Amino acid sequence: MADKLRTQQELERLQAKYVGTGHPDTTSWEWRTNIVRDTYSSIVGHPSQLAYMSLALNEPSAKLRAQLLRKMVQPCGPPPPREDQEMYMAPPTPRAQE
Repeated sequence: MADKLRTQQELERLQAKYVGTGHPDTTSWEWRTNIVRDTYSSIVGHPSQLAYMSLALNEPSAKLRAQLLRKMVQPCGPPPPREDQEMYMAPPTPRAQE
């Protein structure tokens, strides 16, 4: 029983220390976003991986690095709407009379 409690406390400590490890309320979109950002940052941060990717894609390293950095802003698209938020829809625009 003590091992189970110790394991749970260790997991909570790691989740508080590292954002990418998630928590019980982490959505699948947040998890995917963390994984993709980690992948992109790893490729950008390791020159040999960046050179390999640029060679495989036939792109200059600087261009590929810029593309990956741009993709890190929203790697999995915009976040899905939350259940507790209402969707705002603008009223339809009136059409001009012909």
